[in-house]
Amino acid sequence: MHTMWKGSISFGLVNIPIKMFAATENKDVRFRYIHKECNTPIKYKKICPTCNKEVAEEDIVKGFEYEPGHYVIISDEDLNSVKNEINSKSIEIVDFVNLSEIDPIYFNKTYYLAPQDIVGKAYKLLRKAMEETGKIAIATITIRNKQSLAALRVYKNVLVMETIFYPDEVRPISQVPGLPEDEQVDEKELNIANQLIDNLTAEFEPSKYKDDYREAMIELINKKISGKEIKVTKEAPERNVIDLMEALQASLKETKTGKVKPPTTKKKKTASKKQTS
Repeated sequence: MHTMWKGSISFGLVNIPIKMFAATENKDVRFRYIHKECNTPIKYKKICPTCNKEVAEEDIVKGFEYEPGHYVIISDEDLNSVKNEINSKSIEIVDFVNLSEIDPIYFNKTYYLAPQDIVGKAYKLLRKAMEETGKIAIATITIRNKQSLAALRVYKNVLVMETIFYPDEVRPISQVPGLPEDEQVDEKELNIANQLIDNLTAEFEPSKYKDDYREAMIELINKKISGKEIKVTKEAPERNVIDLMEALQASLKETKTGKVKPPTTKKKKTASKKQTS
């Protein structure tokens, strides 16, 4: 696992040297744009539409559009003056809170934190203290010249850091159009909906969920590589739900008879799961 960042956790006057690793990875199947005539990947050039010519890297500067069509140029010296003020190799813990107080909408990216020293005495102490108190830490960190708010918590036997959005980065729900204002619902429909939720309630087992689209795409690619014929499947018919009560009762009946089941893990194909870059 590649080390993304090295620094320390500041816990009061305690300093805990750590290494940071990405805890998640994007496994989407990615495609390159290819020239149909010769199967060569397409290159993209930086073109100035005013001068109508390709621009070299050294002739490109950073600009902020403060009004439509009006830019202020920000030099590297300008950026460095700001970086020096906020740049830090420390995860500064500022508060301890309950995880239940943070809505998942704030979570952004997850990282594993490991101690730099073999003994990891201070690391183990913080991990154990957080386990026993049931608290998570709110901290600040600067990654790639961007200061982020973060939450530190214990996951199994590792300290995990989640970068979280600042409050002004979460759009207010007042901007969401078409939300129903009236909270009144039909009591019979609500009762059946509650029963349906009860019937579908299970313990969370991450291993039983899979990306059906990605697996189908990998299977398609492997068939293409092998030269097999590709058959186009028919689209699934759309469900035309006319009556809400009828749909609820039918759903409830299916869950009782076991027709509706949570997704199960299929055996992996023996073909390579290597993705296209």
